[in-house]
Amino acid sequence: MPPYTTTSLKAELNSRGWRLTPQREKILHVFQNLPRGNHLSAEELFHLLEQRGEPISLSTIYRSVKLMTRMGILRELELAEGHKHYELHQPHPHHHHHVVCIQCNRTIEFNSDSVLKQSLRQAEREGLQLIDCQLNVMTICPEALRMGWPSSLPSDWACSRAISEEEPSNSQLS
Repeated sequence: MPPYTTTSLKAELNSRGWRLTPQREKILHVFQNLPRGNHLSAEELFHLLEQRGEPISLSTIYRSVKLMTRMGILRELELAEGHKHYELHQPHPHHHHHVVCIQCNRTIEFNSDSVLKQSLRQAEREGLQLIDCQLNVMTICPEALRMGWPSSLPSDWACSRAISEEEPSNSQLS
């Protein structure tokens, strides 16, 4: 079960003086049903809702995902594409990290207890409360390297790995 239900979101919003709007409820529902390992940008969320016949303005989506991120419902990710992505925030033991190819944007999720433990130790040492632990490992895929990245890679080149591969997101790295 996702950590946030419509009822718990409504209660938390109300406690902060905000309302559960139909738009916020639809956005939560999308993220609750997003397959594990998938992330959405605000623009992708906008197009997905539009395709479903549930149009929500892009500005409302931006405001809602920012609010839901501040509340700890969504997790904001800086991947390689130059814009933010969002996913449902899953508490430990579902913390995960990302290996991202900066050329083709392929993203692989992995778990690492050692990264989480080190983050907890550092936060405690400084008297801080850990809220989230994210490690993004920026990489270049072998195909881009073979094609001559960075200097001789054609401007219209697209990595076949980014298009054709769907890798499980549960890689275990320690």
